[in-house]
Amino acid sequence: MKLITPSLVVILASFSTSTVATSFENAQSIQLSTNTASASSQKRIDTVAENSLILQGDIDQLKEEIKNLQVYQNHLTALIESQSQEALNLQSQIEEINNTRQGVVPLMYQMISGLKDFVESDLPIKHATRLERISKLERMMVRADVSDAEKYRRILEAYQIELDYGIKLGTYQGKISVDGNLRQVQVLHLGRVSLVARSLDGTKSWVWDQLQNQWLQLDSSIKPNLDKAFNVATKQAAPSLLTLPLSQTLESK
Repeated sequence: MKLITPSLVVILASFSTSTVATSFENAQSIQLSTNTASASSQKRIDTVAENSLILQGDIDQLKEEIKNLQVYQNHLTALIESQSQEALNLQSQIEEINNTRQGVVPLMYQMISGLKDFVESDLPIKHATRLERISKLERMMVRADVSDAEKYRRILEAYQIELDYGIKLGTYQGKISVDGNLRQVQVLHLGRVSLVARSLDGTKSWVWDQLQNQWLQLDSSIKPNLDKAFNVATKQAAPSLLTLPLSQTLESK
């Protein structure tokens, strides 16, 4: 019995040492596994956190885009409302233009008719030219390629020309009827106050009498005054006081 006891102690000691070594290795393995698992978990946590930050950035960007889209939508809504209002205004203006045109067209015909009546009753200053101008206006009124605005402008232009005849001193060559005969003469008009004519050789002269509606021969004594007036009208002499016979006179009651 005494021989067996030491061996048993040695065996127990060996067993204990082996067990401790194995337990330590197991502990180290567990620790390593734990560390590896912890590192892997941390990595996953870092990845999730990074992805979370990226997603948060995307969300913030989407929120900003939604905000901008909302502002743009409000802008478009206001723009559409403004365009709708503008369309209503344009429609109203078109209706007003149509109404105005319906009133302007008859007015233009009245203006041409009134101008024609005036020319026919006025002193025969460039009479044929003025009547031809009115004929052109009448033909123009039925032309589709001329706008109403252009028609109105040309009518006003004709009125301006007629106005100029009444305030200017002018001269031109033309034909007048004297005693049933046509004569080629030089004609001078001072507004609508005086309308005179003289033969091309300057030996004879006439004055238009509006009351009698005919040309009357003038006395030769007025020749110097007529020559002076013609020289002023053709800019061959400086403007000065002129003495001319009147074409417009008042009828005695």
